[in-house]
Amino acid sequence: MLVATMNEASAIPHSKRWALPNVLTYGRVVAVPLVCLFLLPPHTDWMRWVAFVIFTIAAITDFFDGYLARAWQQQSTLGRMLDPIADKLLVAAILLSLSAIGTISGWSIWAAIVILCREILVSGLREYLAELHVSLPVTKIAKWKTTVQLLALGFLIVGPAGHAVMSHTVAYGLALLWLAALLTLYSGWDYMRAGLKHVMDD
Repeated sequence: MLVATMNEASAIPHSKRWALPNVLTYGRVVAVPLVCLFLLPPHTDWMRWVAFVIFTIAAITDFFDGYLARAWQQQSTLGRMLDPIADKLLVAAILLSLSAIGTISGWSIWAAIVILCREILVSGLREYLAELHVSLPVTKIAKWKTTVQLLALGFLIVGPAGHAVMSHTVAYGLALLWLAALLTLYSGWDYMRAGLKHVMDD
């Protein structure tokens, strides 16, 4: 499956490979180590703000790459493959980094675990269903989950550095993270229920 996708990607014309929607996706992949670099020790308040700015730009491109690809008829196999990978890399890396520096700690680590496990589960399910030529459309709940998740990560990336602007930044971030985890469980069950019908039929 992966080899076939890579072969298809290599067959994409050079102009499509470097179309703006794909470039935005590449930028989101590059943003992953940059955000982690400014988050992980030794870090200062200004470094958290830099990480927040990079993350915000990456989150905005998550909307525009898909929108522009559809609007300009620039969809490609490479873009469809990389877009969800970029999203998951960004979320996973930031959750791990925030846990490493103690912004996410205690019981809140379970919210991060739920989110990470769901991403792995749905990715595996999508890959299996792709072999059956069955698509798994993104649900409205999943879109709400993504929005809340990005807001939570934004608050948590700023963390204590944001207390000068807004008090209880970390508390708001953790509350949103738990809400994202609950939406994650619900949307994950939705995907599993839809996918299991094809698995059982098979």
